[in-house]
Amino acid sequence: MADKKFDIDVESAKEEFSATVAHYDSSGPITEAEKALRWKQDKRIVPLSAGIYFLCYLDRSNIGNAKIMNAATGDDLMTETGMTNFQYTISLMIFLVAYGLFEVPSNILLKKLRPSRWIAFLMFAWGALTIGLGGVHSYATVTVVRFLLGVFEAGLFPGLVYYLTFWYKTEERSIRVAFILASATLAGAFGGAIAYGIGHMNQAGGLSAWRWLFIIEGIPSCLSAFFVWFLLPDYPEDAKWLSIQERDLAVQRLAIEGSKGHHKAMTWADAKATLVDWRLWGHYIVYFGISTPFSSLSLFTPSITAGLGYHDLQAQLMTVPPYAVAYVVQILTSWSADHFNARGLHSAALATVGAIGFLASAVLPADAYASRYGCLIVAASGAFACIPPLLGWLSSNIFSTASVGLAIALNIGLGGAPGQIVGVWIYKADEAKRGYPTGHWTNAALLFLVAAGCVMLRVYYAFRNKKIIRDATGGDEIRLFKY
Repeated sequence: MADKKFDIDVESAKEEFSATVAHYDSSGPITEAEKALRWKQDKRIVPLSAGIYFLCYLDRSNIGNAKIMNAATGDDLMTETGMTNFQYTISLMIFLVAYGLFEVPSNILLKKLRPSRWIAFLMFAWGALTIGLGGVHSYATVTVVRFLLGVFEAGLFPGLVYYLTFWYKTEERSIRVAFILASATLAGAFGGAIAYGIGHMNQAGGLSAWRWLFIIEGIPSCLSAFFVWFLLPDYPEDAKWLSIQERDLAVQRLAIEGSKGHHKAMTWADAKATLVDWRLWGHYIVYFGISTPFSSLSLFTPSITAGLGYHDLQAQLMTVPPYAVAYVVQILTSWSADHFNARGLHSAALATVGAIGFLASAVLPADAYASRYGCLIVAASGAFACIPPLLGWLSSNIFSTASVGLAIALNIGLGGAPGQIVGVWIYKADEAKRGYPTGHWTNAALLFLVAAGCVMLRVYYAFRNKKIIRDATGGDEIRLFKY
């Protein structure tokens, strides 16, 4: 009797799920079946994507830790390679040049070759190159390896943002982008803690600690690539870990606003339409503004904390709190942005918070260490937290699979990479004793630009929506821009 009752319950559940799929209304409230499906997707996609980006960010930013690690004993990256501060800055910039050039090609290949295959290949490549950095002995070698690292890391973040559009609706993306991007803040926090621990391995096996840092942090990326190849799902249409009913529902709920795995690759017509859509350039300018503080904090937080009265390995450890607080703020902001469908205003508000943090750092006396450390925490929280809503906002307002991939890549390639290159130059080594005023003033100004740009885009989209509603006829399907 118990088995029979169980069979009846299962059949009833299947019939209820099928009914939900058959009568799915994308404009209505989310159903229990959708919630169950979304949670099943989340468990498979979000932790894996966040873990991938965690490793990527760790391998990208650890050069900042290597620069100052055991500098007091002359066993640091700068001393052993004979690099000057100017050459070090060039090695940072060359990574970002490659990063900007290869964004678009990588997103095209992600769609052509399938996400799991392409991302796994990128992971193995950048992991191997990170390990290779542990064996460099000259400025030229560092520069070449950093350029190649930029080539292979270029496609990951825009690729993951693009990838989410195949699985999630507009109002579901910002919080998930936040969990992925927040793994960068976790990597920043763990990176400082890991560097502190590895710093005590100096001369173990005859190698300086900064060499062990690159080797130890590169190995997990290489090993994880094999798991990503087999575990990262590509598209809902062919997800064998979903039931037939779940696959149908996953496809139907994204019929209007999501990217499609079966859609053709990009054509010249798609590219041209995206390139001349001038509202998108407003997004690129805003993203340029946020990328400079993102880049400068990623690369120079160890140096900034060293300039706040902390030294050597202690400076590594003191990079942890700013990233830890930024992680929490980032998640809460993104949840709120999706919940209230107000991505632009949330980004504007947090950019303003970050700008105030940098502004206070710039005007405080150089020896006000405790106050300036608090300002660093505020600045990092604001700067990092406004990025996920910006990316969710952009992908929400593009309406074809090909255009989404190109626009996301252009956003990070034309806006993000140049902004990050600027971030490489603004924290000048000869300003350490003065508290890095150029870096703080520049970041404050750009974050105020981000806030103003977000407000202007918000007003523009509201105007366009009114015009769309006014011009629509009874039989037209209305696609409104998201705020």
